[in-house]
Amino acid sequence: MIGKEAEKRRAGLVTLKGNPVALLGNEVKVGDKAPDFEAVGEDMKPVRLSDFRGKVAIIASVPSLDTPVCDIETKKFNEAAGKLGSDVAVLVLSMDLPFAQKRWCASAGASNVKALSDHRKAEFGMAYGVLIEELRLLARAVFVVGRDGIVRHAQIVKETASEPDYEAALAAAREALKAAR
Repeated sequence: MIGKEAEKRRAGLVTLKGNPVALLGNEVKVGDKAPDFEAVGEDMKPVRLSDFRGKVAIIASVPSLDTPVCDIETKKFNEAAGKLGSDVAVLVLSMDLPFAQKRWCASAGASNVKALSDHRKAEFGMAYGVLIEELRLLARAVFVVGRDGIVRHAQIVKETASEPDYEAALAAAREALKAAR
């Protein structure tokens, strides 16, 4: 790794089954303007964060929908999304191929979340600093972006096999919904 990539390498923030891994990309903090990114939807078409402008966005990144913790997390966010209403978009990003995401969502009945694949360019992973260098997977993280495009909540889960703090993320989303339109 050379150049700008090396400058964006952060070690010691995340473990995978207790083993440290390095994250690549920019650190995103509460109060930052949420970086736009392009990922691939289940229909193979590009989807950008900016497509959801004017909504509150909960962005959850997971290593793979086909793993137990990611399955649980995505189902919990899908259930929450159904209760939060149409002013909230719940985006779940992984490196899974769009075909696999579509299959998983159909079998899980996950119709309230939008599964997006970052497999092509890892643009989301780099923009949000959650790309695991050793595996080219996304670390488990949750970001909440207000209607104004400002990050209201940011959590990179320390141990990839652990679940995120759902209540903190959902509380940030509910608070962002109350903010002036």
